[in-house]
Amino acid sequence: MAEIQVNPTRMEMKKLQGRLATARRGHKLLKDKRDELMKQFLDIVRANKELRESVEARLAAVHDSMSLAAALSSRKMLEEALILPKREGVLEVSSQNRMSVEVPVFRFTLPENGAAGCNYGFAFTSGELDDAVVSLSALLPDLVRLAELEKTAQMLAEEIEKTRRRVNALEYIMIPRYQSGIRSIKMKLDENERGNAVRLMKVKDMALAREREAARRRQA
Repeated sequence: MAEIQVNPTRMEMKKLQGRLATARRGHKLLKDKRDELMKQFLDIVRANKELRESVEARLAAVHDSMSLAAALSSRKMLEEALILPKREGVLEVSSQNRMSVEVPVFRFTLPENGAAGCNYGFAFTSGELDDAVVSLSALLPDLVRLAELEKTAQMLAEEIEKTRRRVNALEYIMIPRYQSGIRSIKMKLDENERGNAVRLMKVKDMALAREREAARRRQA
């Protein structure tokens, strides 16, 4: 670790002491931020895991129903049933501040008249296709929620890593440098004080010696 090159003065030591106090406060705040980010990250990861398991299980059921429908119906019938009419949903995107991290918030809605229904008539379609389409339509909000959770977890993980690097930089680099600089200045100032004390004692001894010599001469 490279030490800070400083002038050994009391003013410089005062400046370093102020920087050290600021670094310690920043270190504590960043550690608190890192701990809170970790708590929120773990909560989101747990929620994401539960939702992903549920979504994957339901998607597997939809896939099974679609496979069975494809086996029972012709390809042309499936294409005609699924291609028209079209229905559009609305995805609203906003953001939420989590410990200075702007994470996304998604809100997905479907028209009320078809939120849980099918896009086609039931005359020439199989029940398996109907079940698959209804299940997939009901699954869309959870898929959007899953995307929101995974993106939030990714962004929080990146912020945790940045905060961890800052905490380590303060703890293992900046704060020790400031402490080392302060110790160096203190040692230099103490050395100067001892040198001044020695010089004063020498001057005092010389003055006493001159006084004794003057007194001896007067007596002689």
